[in-house]
Amino acid sequence: MDKGEVPYTFDFATSVVARGEIELHRRAGEVIPEGWAIDPDGRPTTDPGRALEGAMLTFGGYKGSALSIMIELLAGPLIGDLLGHETRPASDDGAGRPWHGELILAIDPRTLLGDEVDRYLQHAEALFDGVLRQGARLPSQRRHEARQRSLEHGLTLPGALYHELDGLRKA
Repeated sequence: MDKGEVPYTFDFATSVVARGEIELHRRAGEVIPEGWAIDPDGRPTTDPGRALEGAMLTFGGYKGSALSIMIELLAGPLIGDLLGHETRPASDDGAGRPWHGELILAIDPRTLLGDEVDRYLQHAEALFDGVLRQGARLPSQRRHEARQRSLEHGLTLPGALYHELDGLRKA
């Protein structure tokens, strides 16, 4: 990867959607689609508030559930952090602290491939080019593009979000 290029970044929730997507629906006063979450009593819900109190459903049926448990272990107990359902929102007494364990895996292909690194990296780039030619996006492509737009043109926030953030700053 040349300086200035964005790395291939694979950052995803093992739930049907990321928690932030449900939060956006809650803030907008919109319902969420069926199949995204269950309420605290284990019943399906389209209410984003109840979904945030309950649990998000995993993608991919039992295989997605197994992958979700594996990631939960790698980004929780195996790095000395909490499980996702054990985190709590920040609180004045300090008892609630959202740790949000993360596992970052970075691979240096030069260490693995030695003198053959350029040949294999070109092979990988051909895969990425093929995905893009089909009209699909690479993981995190939209995020990298948004970051670049923000650097070039600044950031625009909805008024309600600005006031909410400003209120947190003053608190």
